[in-house]
Amino acid sequence: MDFSKITDQSRQAVTEILERAGLKEGSIFVIGCSSSEILGDQIGTATNLDSANAVFDGIIPLLQEKGIFAAAQCCEHLNRALVVERQAMEKYGFEQVNAIPRPNHAGGAFATVCYQRFKDPVLVESILAKADAGIDIGGTMIGMHMHSVVVPMRISLRRIGEAPIICARHRPKYVGGQRAVYDEKLM
Repeated sequence: MDFSKITDQSRQAVTEILERAGLKEGSIFVIGCSSSEILGDQIGTATNLDSANAVFDGIIPLLQEKGIFAAAQCCEHLNRALVVERQAMEKYGFEQVNAIPRPNHAGGAFATVCYQRFKDPVLVESILAKADAGIDIGGTMIGMHMHSVVVPMRISLRRIGEAPIICARHRPKYVGGQRAVYDEKLM
């Protein structure tokens, strides 16, 4: 597997999402990532730190550069808890929980890498459906972390490595019915 290609694909995917999602500094971007699926294996069967590090290298510097908080989803064995920077936890009032993600046990490779490489990582049980956009790499089911109106985004890539990707952003709810006039910038 060419891990530099995984980094490039990850960077390209998130660049396209950020260009279209209209996120502001302080927004939350959720990432679900199956390192197994990237390698072409079934989710949870071939955890790989090299592919997780390649995804981290492609995504996290872009988010940090724009002041956007990353939320790295853990696997089902930690109930899809999320690794975030302490600053995000404090800003949004998330509650810290006590677990440390590990590959091949509970958490998964990507969450483990984020826990190791973030400046001041903490694990939170929930981000209270506050994610403004995100990427699901390999069918990890990130929707529970997004605001209530999630809009799928089609970008030029369909896969990172062998893993199918689904990209999404949030938009405000439409209210008011037929007589309402909507702000085109929020659609």
